[in-house]
Amino acid sequence: MKNDAFRLTLPEVQTSCMVFASPHSGRLYPREFLRRSVLDEVQIRSSEDAFVDRLVESAPNFGVPFLAAQMPRAYLDLNRAHDEMDPAVVQGIRKPAHNPRIASGLGVIPRVVANGRSIYSGKLTLSEAEARVDKYWHPYHQQLTHLMAQTKSTFGRAVLVDFHSMPHEAVMSMTRAGPARPEVVLGDRFGAAADGDIVERIETIFLEAGLRVSRNTPFAGAYITQAYGRPSRGHHAVQVEIDRSLYMNEQHIRPNGNFESFRRLMTDVIDQIADIGRQEIPLAAE
Repeated sequence: MKNDAFRLTLPEVQTSCMVFASPHSGRLYPREFLRRSVLDEVQIRSSEDAFVDRLVESAPNFGVPFLAAQMPRAYLDLNRAHDEMDPAVVQGIRKPAHNPRIASGLGVIPRVVANGRSIYSGKLTLSEAEARVDKYWHPYHQQLTHLMAQTKSTFGRAVLVDFHSMPHEAVMSMTRAGPARPEVVLGDRFGAAADGDIVERIETIFLEAGLRVSRNTPFAGAYITQAYGRPSRGHHAVQVEIDRSLYMNEQHIRPNGNFESFRRLMTDVIDQIADIGRQEIPLAAE
């Protein structure tokens, strides 16, 4: 299933309680949006989780549905609440109570991309902002909510694995120096969004693939992890952040020479994560 808001690829038969998603890899940049932006075509893509969908697209081969955004993060951020509007970029919005995401320009309609570069020279009208939310945010989240509910009904639990990428410089600047800097960061909001056994098993899979892993630092998960991670209801959510330098040229936003080998590694990782959802997991919270 494909529309302007998302691309959903279903397995012939879903055999795992896992649901995979990539909310920031969309790359359908509307011409009007590009004309309105003060950034060039490379700069505007700097906050995109470029090619993450290609790393994860094998999921349906292992019995897992895969939901990928179509629209880019710079246009609309699906990992924000629909009402996280920034008065600095949307007209007619009251200044909200302190919200660090909005304050940094990263509301549902982002004001900036990576390194704090402004997207626009002026503001959007409230009707423009609400139209984006209605056309793209709500359909994506309605579909994700349906997938989680259907999976929970079938398997007794649903586990969302939400794939993202992180700039290499963010890892370098936000973690301690040394060889232990993570290449993968798993976010479960410090245990609030997923059962610990699930996170531990996902961590082990990445570690056994030869990747350095940390939990919740520097990324613990944002809106999606918080909204969909309800362990007491049988809904779990884990955010996976992957260092972009492992598979892409960040400056030019294109796959690097290691892309195909890393995609093969990820295919094996995906197979193993899907297998977690086919096995009995002791869930103390349920």
